[in-house]
Amino acid sequence: MITLRYHVISLAAVLLALAAGIALGAGLLDESDAVTTASDSNRAEVSPALAGFDAGYATLTSPGLLRDKLKGRTVLLLTTPGARDNEVDSLIENLTTSGAQVTGQVELTAKLLSPSNRQFAEGVATQSDPQAATASSAYDKIGTAIARGYLAAKGDGALDETSRTIRSAFVEGGLLDPDQDPDRSAQLALVVSGPSGASAGGEGTVVSSLVTSLDAGSQGVAVVGPVSSGENGVVNAVRGSDAAANVSTVDVTDTGTGRVSAILALVREAAGQSGAWGTSRAADGPVPN
Repeated sequence: MITLRYHVISLAAVLLALAAGIALGAGLLDESDAVTTASDSNRAEVSPALAGFDAGYATLTSPGLLRDKLKGRTVLLLTTPGARDNEVDSLIENLTTSGAQVTGQVELTAKLLSPSNRQFAEGVATQSDPQAATASSAYDKIGTAIARGYLAAKGDGALDETSRTIRSAFVEGGLLDPDQDPDRSAQLALVVSGPSGASAGGEGTVVSSLVTSLDAGSQGVAVVGPVSSGENGVVNAVRGSDAAANVSTVDVTDTGTGRVSAILALVREAAGQSGAWGTSRAADGPVPN
């Protein structure tokens, strides 16, 4: 029988390796459900005792791992409707520790992420951004417009008339909901998803279709979420799509160390390297090195 003590010891070993910058071959969390405490995907998936240990360790080690790793970089936070506030807040704290400037936080609304609204969203994209009309597919057009409105691969990030028009059109159309409206364009994007059961059907497919264009219009994109998101949610969908070649993923944001890994993934993206990290379902191991 696998006990909680076994998982704590196993996690401690991984955390020590993380602090030393060593990449392990096994995943950060096993598929065993011994560490989970709830079938309700809106509740915490990791047992309170293990989560407390993990959070304490992450707090102690994250400054040494993250400090100045994204110094001088700008990051836009994009969330799905099911993203958990505590995870988002922790990710923002880690981004601040890394030296990044978070330009703002914008929700990709359920309206945008519902496949039934594809035609409407495509119309908003092409009307607000003439350049988007040249993209090959509907979601390429939508992603291209969002990237033009909120992201920039080069330049100082100053907003122009086109980017302001795109933002207004998407917000007024109910496709984007700015929690903190960015005052400039960002170089990098961190997409934060919720657990697999917290969103409408088709959300993962839509996100997967959008992020390739977001990546093309920026210096890098990482899509992150909790363990269940890597099982059959948004993160899993991105990993199974063409976007996986260019966009990084992390599927353990319901742990403190997982949220550190999410920022390290974005560091790798800024260096032009993509990968998949987190549980044993992640192809590149538990943490970026």
